[in-house]
Amino acid sequence: MPAQSGSGRVTRRKFLTTNGLIIAGAAGVSSGIGSNIFGPASAASADPSHHLPASGVRWSPGRLLPTFAEPGHLHAASVATLTGEDQLLVVTLQGIVNRTRPELYFVFDTGDDPVDQRWLDDYGKGRSTWHADALSLVHRYRSRVRGAIVYDPDVADTINIATTMAGLEDAVVATADQAATYGLKIIKDLRGQFTGQDKVAIYQWQLDHLWPRCDHRLLTGLTPTQVVDVPGVTWTEIARETEQIRDSSNRATLTWDLSQELGGEGVFLRFADSFTDDGWGASVGHLTATADGTVIADFTPGTDAETPFLFSGNSSIGGDQNRFADGGNYFIYEFQPPAGTAKLTVTVDIWNQYLVTATDTAPTRVEPDANFRDYVVANRAMVFWLDPNGDPGTLMGEIFDRSAVKATPYLGWFSNDVAGEWGGVDIASQHRGEVFAADFYMNGTVHSGVRAPISTKIKRRRPAQPGNKIIITMTFGEGDNIQFCQRRLRDLWDDPNRGKVPTNWTIDPVLADIGPAIYQHYQRTATGNDLLICGPSGAGYTYGPSWPGGSFVDYAKLTEAYLERTGLDLVYAYSSGDGSAPFSDAVLQDYRRYTRLRGIIKSSGLGAIEVTGQLPVIENWSAPGGADDFKSALDDHVGDWDGSAPFFVAAGIDAWNWMPTDVAALGDLLNADGRYRIVLADTFFDLLRSATSPQPQAEAQSSSRRRAGSLPSSAVPTVRATSGATSRS
Repeated sequence: MPAQSGSGRVTRRKFLTTNGLIIAGAAGVSSGIGSNIFGPASAASADPSHHLPASGVRWSPGRLLPTFAEPGHLHAASVATLTGEDQLLVVTLQGIVNRTRPELYFVFDTGDDPVDQRWLDDYGKGRSTWHADALSLVHRYRSRVRGAIVYDPDVADTINIATTMAGLEDAVVATADQAATYGLKIIKDLRGQFTGQDKVAIYQWQLDHLWPRCDHRLLTGLTPTQVVDVPGVTWTEIARETEQIRDSSNRATLTWDLSQELGGEGVFLRFADSFTDDGWGASVGHLTATADGTVIADFTPGTDAETPFLFSGNSSIGGDQNRFADGGNYFIYEFQPPAGTAKLTVTVDIWNQYLVTATDTAPTRVEPDANFRDYVVANRAMVFWLDPNGDPGTLMGEIFDRSAVKATPYLGWFSNDVAGEWGGVDIASQHRGEVFAADFYMNGTVHSGVRAPISTKIKRRRPAQPGNKIIITMTFGEGDNIQFCQRRLRDLWDDPNRGKVPTNWTIDPVLADIGPAIYQHYQRTATGNDLLICGPSGAGYTYGPSWPGGSFVDYAKLTEAYLERTGLDLVYAYSSGDGSAPFSDAVLQDYRRYTRLRGIIKSSGLGAIEVTGQLPVIENWSAPGGADDFKSALDDHVGDWDGSAPFFVAAGIDAWNWMPTDVAALGDLLNADGRYRIVLADTFFDLLRSATSPQPQAEAQSSSRRRAGSLPSSAVPTVRATSGATSRS
């Protein structure tokens, strides 16, 4: 980086603006970028003497992510029952081996029809050999690695440091025992090196010492550890809400006697959702635990006082300083009463749809998380895991500033669940980066190499006949999430009831780089009632209003390149984490000028029409529960609509809890009600565009005063304007 002045650190944006150059490593290797928003075509290394083995990884102009060599014959095995330590060993081995040409493929799921197996079967029968023991492949490929990087089991973040080092040193990540078992030379032993240091210090060391040798065109964020269930644990039900309460009306302070759980490894209290299909699970505002009359815990969620007792789970902090868990999520508190305690009680401020259970056995254990590390290692990427708040968030921003491209891809995820997502994506956006949820994307080094032709053609339907109906289009979200596209979407797609009702499916166009055969599968097998639309918010998950200065134009151009490659022209987009922030005029202008987009569904949940005209923007609307609940809530949403003008609803479908079978059930209810008309999103926006006033700004202002989704009967049809994109496929 250039020398810092007295005014503080020179940011990447300021440096690019001032110098027109990219710094591609601490040694000062530079490359002019001109108008290339994808960065240089070759990896940067601060040490030119560092030996780089033959690699099949190729960075091409016009691509955000690299292409791997085309796989030949694959050696496949299941790693589903391996420990986290063994998974980490074989997945980092996969990264080194597949860097040259993909040869290793692993199945991570259990069950009769795991999704990884389905993708392998699609690759072609006779093109893979199945191995009953995944660890046997360590012996087979041991000569392909230089040795092992040993992490410190007492300092979890050294798993990430070791992963970064493994990519740089052509090594695997292992324990000392594994290195001895497989005869691996220990290249670096991290045990003891970071004892007592916090995350910021650990990842600052990595930035200072390892980043100069890493590839600067992508960043990765992965949790170093995962929580896995301990089999055979028996839970006792303590309390359950039997009604679907969604308004906190059952909020109460309840006391439970947990004395029956004394005498084991501890007392573990789990809070979950008693109705997992509607997103209003257990919410806790305060908890006090008493052992034989003495208070041993007294805390409000989200405070330092809670930390010693929060054992595991996946939950969030709400606006009332409450901890909540919806759907299949939960959180567990651990209590260790003094020896000899005879009576243990807890008093909890609790509400909504709670299911509370207890056990005396530690229900989970912590293991290394191996997911996606083949891709990290193969690309010699730097991986970190930082909370986007406070000093860790500041360091995260600095890491983004040191990347070598104008629009930096960040693959992985963020800590601290929803709050971490919103804060992390906002930091990425502020530093001109886009996010790809990839922390459960498996075999990325294989999927990036499989060749599959993707159609660039946009299907044009016959012009829709206007009419004064409630016009509804239904969209499965989460498509920006490439692991969703690989895993959950495949399960949804294979539902035999898909195609019975017009349905939109968000999908990430950057799968054209990291999973072209996955993208092509959905494109090729779509029915006439399936429409792929671009997932948030274009070429990666981002918040447009957070991009600095006029830099969102780079993201818009990047998005257009991928829309053109994948045959998309509609997008589901975010303006902020909760969707409350409006799109700025500058962001909308960049979408209009530089992309082919013909409509934007904005995530907010309110359902209002924000912008009309050339590029309409309508807010997403959704409802919890099943098909009957959804239809009832939709009837309330349209209110006293009198049929004198069309009413538009962009309905969001819960991608984690609904299946196409549920959409078909909702479709039956809507079709039985003559007021509704179900259409795909392309038809939806054609109708919306033809029904709007020629003054979109005025319409946007008046829409806030009228019922969400409705258009005035005096709206004047306009000729549809084309976007700023000059090409159509």
